[in-house]
Amino acid sequence: MTTNRRAPPACAAALLALAACAAAPGDAPGDPTRGEVRLDAADGWRASLVLDNGATGIWTVEPLQVFGQFASPEVVGLDDAGRCQVLVSYSGKWTPLVTVHDGTWLGGLAQGDVDPRVPGRELYVGAEGGNVHQVVAYRETGLDHRRVAHLAGHEVHTLVAAELDPARAGDELIAFTNPGGLWRLAPRADGLDGFTAELVEAFPGRVRDAEVLRGEGPGGTDAIATVARDGRLSLLRFVDGRPVWETVYERPMGLGRIARRRAEGPLVLYSGADDGLLVRHRRAADGAWSHEAIYAGPQGLRGVASGRFDADPERETVAVFGYSGAVELLTRPADGRGPWKVETIFRDRDRGHWIAAGELDGRNATDELVASGYGARIVLLARPPGYGLGDVAHTSD
Repeated sequence: MTTNRRAPPACAAALLALAACAAAPGDAPGDPTRGEVRLDAADGWRASLVLDNGATGIWTVEPLQVFGQFASPEVVGLDDAGRCQVLVSYSGKWTPLVTVHDGTWLGGLAQGDVDPRVPGRELYVGAEGGNVHQVVAYRETGLDHRRVAHLAGHEVHTLVAAELDPARAGDELIAFTNPGGLWRLAPRADGLDGFTAELVEAFPGRVRDAEVLRGEGPGGTDAIATVARDGRLSLLRFVDGRPVWETVYERPMGLGRIARRRAEGPLVLYSGADDGLLVRHRRAADGAWSHEAIYAGPQGLRGVASGRFDADPERETVAVFGYSGAVELLTRPADGRGPWKVETIFRDRDRGHWIAAGELDGRNATDELVASGYGARIVLLARPPGYGLGDVAHTSD
């Protein structure tokens, strides 16, 4: 199913009106479209509900700047019913804009300036049934979508938009599928609608998550760090248009999530395995890699997020989430010499599947977390107002 890409949905005006209406948190208990809905969290943290999706799990969630006219990013969630939900924040409440109705689960999510026929960046989502959809945002706060490719017989698990070809301006769209495959998707050059889809390479291991490494490819292009079910953490670069893989780390357990440390200095990656082990990978100046296990948790690690989550910006912090339902924060002293500490900061109502970091609350000096999964909701985790801001006056609610 697709909608007309040239006109925003008629409901856009109504959604704007909803977003413009202020409501106190107490006016609509449990309704995040009308006011902030607080959830229980550990001391030093605030949890609030972004979306309650009923009984339908949400497999991927990311903070992304979908609408350029708003300063804060939106939260994008992909669910088991094949829907893409873009949630717009306004003074503590969230307005969901629903697009794509694929009928099979959505998992792959990417954003980039891939299609020169569309101004700005587009969203791309991939489905279990092999469909890849393009989502376009309009200034009127409307969304529409269209199917741009169908990879028959392949589930689209991971999508990446990155600058991979120095001879071509803009990003390229890469899909990783099950059965294991690497696909290159590109807008058709013959004037017809849609994208071409080329199976570049088939392989046994399913890539389950990827991180774009800006400028790490040949000629200033990007590289892609991937983790796969075959237990490999690899770097993918394109040389003369063909994929070149570098295996960085390997263990006899499926890898499912990857994150990059957001700090100056050497490249640091974190990989999460199905058995609950989290490993830190550091690349030295001479290119040599070192690997350090930093956390051994419950089976079913399904989320890893890197960011600044402590008042001290020099402290290294990583958040993990998974089948235990607990969001845990790992912290190491600023000098990197002390042991890692772990604390549970939130517990969801069912198993976790994804967690991501972003700047969604400017009242503190830290990043925020968004988490989703089998609990069928998206939860925002933030430090309280004033945290890390020194002598700034703040409330204590």
